[in-house]
Amino acid sequence: MSNDTFPSIRLRRLRKTPALRDLVRENAVTMNDLIYPIFVEEDIEDALPVSSMPGINRIPEKKLAAEIKAIAADGVKAIMMFGVSHKKDATGSDAWNPDGLTARMIKRAKDTAPDMVVMADTCFCEYTDHGHCGVIEHGHVHNDMTLQNLARQSVNSARAGADVIAPSAMMDGQIAAIREGLDEAGFTDTPIMAYSSKFASAFYGPFRAAAGCELKGDRKTYQMDPFNGREALRESMLDEAEGADILMVKPGLPYLDVLARVRENTLLPLAVYQVSGEYAMIKFAAAAGALDEKRIVRETLGGFKRAGADLILTYFARDIGREGF
Repeated sequence: MSNDTFPSIRLRRLRKTPALRDLVRENAVTMNDLIYPIFVEEDIEDALPVSSMPGINRIPEKKLAAEIKAIAADGVKAIMMFGVSHKKDATGSDAWNPDGLTARMIKRAKDTAPDMVVMADTCFCEYTDHGHCGVIEHGHVHNDMTLQNLARQSVNSARAGADVIAPSAMMDGQIAAIREGLDEAGFTDTPIMAYSSKFASAFYGPFRAAAGCELKGDRKTYQMDPFNGREALRESMLDEAEGADILMVKPGLPYLDVLARVRENTLLPLAVYQVSGEYAMIKFAAAAGALDEKRIVRETLGGFKRAGADLILTYFARDIGREGF
C-alpha cells in the first residue's frame, strides 16, 4: 500500500508508549470537572439504598454532615443537592420555606464543607404531591405561576448558602425570573447553571425512584422531545440571553450531538448530566460481566469532554475520587 502520505506519515508514532499517549492526549477528566448528585431525605434513620442505582443511597438528613465529610474525603469538590421531602403539597412550598428541607440541607452541607461547591437543584417535582415541576392549573403546569415560585426557591437556597442555583423545571423565562429574584434579594454574585437543554427522557427512571418524584402522566409539555436538536440549541441560547452563567445538556450519551452543537454556539461553561439511567446501565452490565466498569466510565466521560463539556454531573464521581480511572 502506498499513497502521497504513507510511509512518511505514520499516525501510530505518537501511540507508541503510554508516556507519549499521555503527552498528546487532547482531553482529560479530573475531579475539578465532576459534580456528584446526592439525595437527602428527611425523617429517616438510616440510609436507604436505591435498588435501581447500585451504590447510591438516600442520605438521612440527620446523618448528612457525616456523609458530606466522607464525600469530601473522597475528593469530590462539587455536589448537586436533591431533597426527598415528606412535606409535599400542591405548589411545593417547602422548597421556599426558610426552615424547610431545601434550606436545611444546603446550610448543613456548607457548614460541614465550606470549600465544597454546593449546587441547589431548583425545581418542585420532589416537593409537590402531584410530582410535576410546577403549579397545576386546569390540569396543566402553569408556566408563569411557577416562575414566581422558582424565584422564591432560588432566593431561599441562596440565603441558605448555595454557591450555584441550578433550575431544572424547564419553564419558559425561568432564568430571567430567577436572575431578577436573586438580584433583588442582593445575590447578584450567585451564578445560575441552567438545565438548558433537558429532554423528556426515559433515562430518568431510576432518578425518580431515588428522589421520590414519581408522577401520573409525563413532562412532555415542558421537557423537550428527544428527537429535536434545533429546539435544544434554541433553548440553550435563550437561557444564555436571559442571564445563565453555565449551560447544561441532560441526559448525556444519547445527546452528544446536542452537546457539540451547543458548544459550537456558546462561550459559556458547558455541563452535561450523565443521568441515572446511564449510570444504571453501566452498573448492571458490569455486574453481569458484560463490560469493564472503569474503562467504560473513563470512555463515556472522555466522550463528554470531547463533545465539548467542561463539567460533568455523574454518580460515578465518588468512585473516581476513591479509585481513579
